[in-house]
Amino acid sequence: MRTDDAVDATASDDAVPTGPDEHESENGSAMKDENDTTAKRSRRTRDAESKDAAAPASTAAARGSDAAAITASIPAMVVDAVRNLLARPLASYQLVLTLAFLLTAFGLVMVLSASSVEGYSQDGSAYGLFTTQVIFAGLGLIVFYMMLRLRVSLMRRFAAPAMVVTIVLLALVLVPGIGTLSQGARRWFVISGISVQPSELVKVALCVWGAHLLASRRRDNASLKELLIPLVPVALLICVLIILEPNLSTTITIAIIVGALLWFAGLPIKVFAAFAATGVALAVTLALVEGYRSQRVMSFLGNVDDPQGAGYQARQATYALANGGVFGVGLGQSSAKWNYLPNAHNDFIFAIIGEELGLIGGLLVVFLFVLLGYVGFRIAHRSTDPFLRLMTSTITVLILAQAFINIGYVIGLLPVTGIQLPLISAGGTSTLTVLAMLGLLANAARHEPEAVAALTAAPPSRVARWLRLPAPVAYRQSRVEMARERLDRRRKAAGQARGTSFRREPGPSRGRGA
Repeated sequence: MRTDDAVDATASDDAVPTGPDEHESENGSAMKDENDTTAKRSRRTRDAESKDAAAPASTAAARGSDAAAITASIPAMVVDAVRNLLARPLASYQLVLTLAFLLTAFGLVMVLSASSVEGYSQDGSAYGLFTTQVIFAGLGLIVFYMMLRLRVSLMRRFAAPAMVVTIVLLALVLVPGIGTLSQGARRWFVISGISVQPSELVKVALCVWGAHLLASRRRDNASLKELLIPLVPVALLICVLIILEPNLSTTITIAIIVGALLWFAGLPIKVFAAFAATGVALAVTLALVEGYRSQRVMSFLGNVDDPQGAGYQARQATYALANGGVFGVGLGQSSAKWNYLPNAHNDFIFAIIGEELGLIGGLLVVFLFVLLGYVGFRIAHRSTDPFLRLMTSTITVLILAQAFINIGYVIGLLPVTGIQLPLISAGGTSTLTVLAMLGLLANAARHEPEAVAALTAAPPSRVARWLRLPAPVAYRQSRVEMARERLDRRRKAAGQARGTSFRREPGPSRGRGA
């Protein structure tokens, strides 16, 4: 019994250690599983954290690519918007109206800024010259409206009488007691305190009459005599009367008008070059004959270095532009207008623009005139009426030439000539005539084929009804023009039948304006 008990005790004692080993193995496996689970969880956490960390980077990259795509598409969007704007039937008409308003308003602001100091020092009022400019701008808008409503047939019918009236006024202004003598020149009529300059009015009359004359003689084989007579003799008479005032700058603009008319009418290049060379030679001769003109030219060429003499005005304009820098000193804050720069409100107003508004303001003015030139040539290109094509081309060349000659001598690229900056320089008659020209451009824009179709197909808009604008009429050849074309075809056929050499000079119908 004891032995069995001892054996059992011994066995039981031997069996006791087996329990803890089994528990230890179980605990070890459990701990291993827990460690594996913990490791998996930590890996998942790290993966999630890495994904969360990578998500903002990918989002930022996506946003950066979207921003780059948007930035790259902005020019394409602008180009599409401009194309859609220009594709409208009345785009040219609306652009002319917009540019006329912008240039007139900007000119009034700059005239007030440039003339306030001089006006206050002379007359005790800073608004005297500005008030006169506003009056002429209002009259110019009335004339703009009248030119816009004028029928093309009436425009051509009254072209010759208007030419005669303006030539008579040019002759009368030279008569003592009728014309007003100011600063050694007799150029103005003074009516109720308001001065009128006939040499500005003759520009509009010559543009309209010259275009009517050359369009009436539109033939494929137009001779040189038909192109030059009576246009050139009348222009020479006008130039003589203007030189007697004296007024060389307006004489240059008259030569520009005649040259533009002949160029777009199809004058042979050799003949045109000969006329251009002759005109330049006469202009140089006239510039060197008069004392103050020759001093300006010599100062521009560097032969005269007199800061207080002939080069004073150009030098002060350069100082004003340099003072303005890129962004300008601010509207109304110019220093040159404090009687340092003569005629700051007139011939040299672009220097005040450069000083107060800086390079940005000057480039804005240049852009507006470039845009106006584009619109004018666009109207001429799209017009089917030869008269409107010649007239709009000539008016566009005249306005652009005056603008860039003025800007050229202000910034020192040309000698000082006294040509004003259209619609921006102070000058009542000049503002009125330029607005009249822009009214003619707007009238021609309404006679583009697409504009005529759009205006005649749809009922008139509220603005058109309020302004009482007549519906434009599509261009049709007159009986005289059709008869001339038939005669030209018969002559051509007869010449070919005889085997004679029939050379056609470039006539107005196939001129450069087309």
